[in-house]
Amino acid sequence: MLELIGDMPRMTRDRVQDMALENARHNQPYIARGESLRALRGAKFGEDDSAVIIAGGPSIKRENPIAKLKAAQYRGAIIATESAISYCFSHDVVPSLIVSTDPHPKRISRWLGDRSLSQANLGTDDYFRRQDLDASFANELANNSRVLDLVDRYGKGVPVALASTAAEDLVSRIHEIGMKVYWWNPMLDDPDELDGVTRVLCKENGLPAMNAGGNVGTASWMLAHAVLGKRRIALTGMDFGYYADTPYDKTQYYHEALALVGPDKLDDIFIKIFNPHTQSWFYTDPAYYWYRQAFLELSQDADCVTTNCTGGGTLFGESVAFAPLDAFLSGTTGS
Repeated sequence: MLELIGDMPRMTRDRVQDMALENARHNQPYIARGESLRALRGAKFGEDDSAVIIAGGPSIKRENPIAKLKAAQYRGAIIATESAISYCFSHDVVPSLIVSTDPHPKRISRWLGDRSLSQANLGTDDYFRRQDLDASFANELANNSRVLDLVDRYGKGVPVALASTAAEDLVSRIHEIGMKVYWWNPMLDDPDELDGVTRVLCKENGLPAMNAGGNVGTASWMLAHAVLGKRRIALTGMDFGYYADTPYDKTQYYHEALALVGPDKLDDIFIKIFNPHTQSWFYTDPAYYWYRQAFLELSQDADCVTTNCTGGGTLFGESVAFAPLDAFLSGTTGS
């Protein structure tokens, strides 16, 4: 298992780099008429030096952080991943900024609604039918119609920090909505490598590169402190794992795990982690464990105080405080 985790950077790079380069080159006309992420450096989002990240992890359903943000009349920045857009909009909350990084050719645009979706083209990808955020996603056509309406209603003019490697469907949908796009290059490898993918991207499109830690939640956090200059950051929906009562087939990388070890050895590939703050067990998979470790390393050098307010999950360590969201919002922690 440790060997598999250690090999995750190479496996991820091999899986996405060709697709990422192709997407970035296709997006060049959009990039040319958009803005660089540099334009957001020091931009004023929110009334203070705090930000709350809302990602699409399973704790969103159990903790409902937006209810707490509303009750506290929070006035800081709200930064949402694309997977949390419908959650925010369905509660009449428009984030200060939306972030997207995954180059997947079809899945990511679904978070914003897919006008071409039909029963005939649902295909064999059961990602949305299996995900654990909202049971309504299982009815894919009805949910897609709901998301289309929500994003069309609330999305126009909302800023989005969009990776240059985003898929064509997502880029088209974002421009159809009328969002304000700020482009950036994800670090797919060491930017100092002369023939590396990251350096090629930066040379071709001139955009800045940002270390996203392999996932959109970490990208949102990185953007909050390194670009916007926020000094107090709360994490919600960034579980990097699953509640102990979650069936394996409801996890994001279930099919990949099944193909790797077979149904009889799934217990061997999922990693159980005891959260001392909640005194309860969670579990994760090699990909999310790698994301977790990358985040903990990145947060050690960050010029901000990061507080995990998910109420659970696997993300805890010396560089990440752990507290209820109410405590962060009241200013009794994370300062």
